[in-house]
Amino acid sequence: MTEIRELSVPLEGNISNAVVNFAEHTVSLVAVLTDVVRDGRQVIGLAFNSIGRFAQGGIIRDRVIPRMMAAGTDALLDAEGSGFDPAKVLATAMRNEKPGGHGDRAGAVGALELAFWDLNAKLRGEPAWVTIARHFGTTPQEAMPVYAAGGYYYGTGGAGQLRDELLRYRDMGFDAYKMKIGGASLADDVRRIEEALTVAGDGSRLAVDANGRFGFDEAIAYADAIRPFGLRWYEEIGDPLDYDLNRRVAECYDGPIATGENLFSAVDTRNLLRHGGMRPGRDVFQMDAGISYGLVEYGRMIALMEEHGFDRRFAFPHGGHMINLHIVVGMGLGGCEAYPGVFQPFGGYAAECRLVGSRVVPGASPGFGLEAKDDLRPAIAHLLN
Repeated sequence: MTEIRELSVPLEGNISNAVVNFAEHTVSLVAVLTDVVRDGRQVIGLAFNSIGRFAQGGIIRDRVIPRMMAAGTDALLDAEGSGFDPAKVLATAMRNEKPGGHGDRAGAVGALELAFWDLNAKLRGEPAWVTIARHFGTTPQEAMPVYAAGGYYYGTGGAGQLRDELLRYRDMGFDAYKMKIGGASLADDVRRIEEALTVAGDGSRLAVDANGRFGFDEAIAYADAIRPFGLRWYEEIGDPLDYDLNRRVAECYDGPIATGENLFSAVDTRNLLRHGGMRPGRDVFQMDAGISYGLVEYGRMIALMEEHGFDRRFAFPHGGHMINLHIVVGMGLGGCEAYPGVFQPFGGYAAECRLVGSRVVPGASPGFGLEAKDDLRPAIAHLLN
């Protein structure tokens, strides 16, 4: 390990969910440089902190990188000395940090920790999902279920825009979708759902996401309105830490509920499992390694799910990008989100990833394959030059 760099990269596009507009959002792209050379090229670990928050460049540069460089390579190696131990990376990044109050720190550490997973896979010359499966002792299924996430509130456009967007995704090969609700009136959102169903064809292939917008009364009003559609799931209904609200809605709504993308630690996940009313065999967990300290902490979250009687096949990580594709495949989770039309340059997959029916197959590039994603190459070049 010779150097660690961070670059704050703006997201492209002017779209909104029920709570935020993403036109000002940024993502932290991190590189771990080494003195290893393979096939004439320096081996570099790359990752980012997922999509939907802001970059954490200040925390990464002022606190995390100095700790890593002060520790040095030897203190971070695995038992064989052939790669880096992600648990040691996490412990070093968190040195002198108090527990609790996760916030942006969780994303800062997550971006860095994931870069070491990318680096380990490249040192072994294999895709990251192979490295992840070996580490966790899982039997991966290379082709995983996938859905296209979109259906945002756009700054411009008229009637039929949502349908046209989903038709583009269908033309790409997707046959399941997710859309936003809560940013318009209930009546308008019901109309939008009906419009989306003209493409999805069946409620089981369409999920809706309120992005934490609702209090209890509004949550129940929407639950009553969407119940007849038989939707795939009703996502992020209220504040992510209002476990009691989630429980109360689950008691009134018999359709699947999805939540967890804004939980940043294993302790948060434990509280959801204890108090959130989640129902085994029905409800979906969406925690995201990139904004929750990385894959070591995410593995603890999955272990907690299983300890509480939940199947890991009900884990669908938030953030439709290359890193989570490899995590889902490597850990044998339920499926992947994809952002084929939004959140560039990070959203969606590289061209080498293949859609086979309703499933996606990751590419064969070493690591997470971020360099194989055309939209992301300029940002990577900027970071490394």
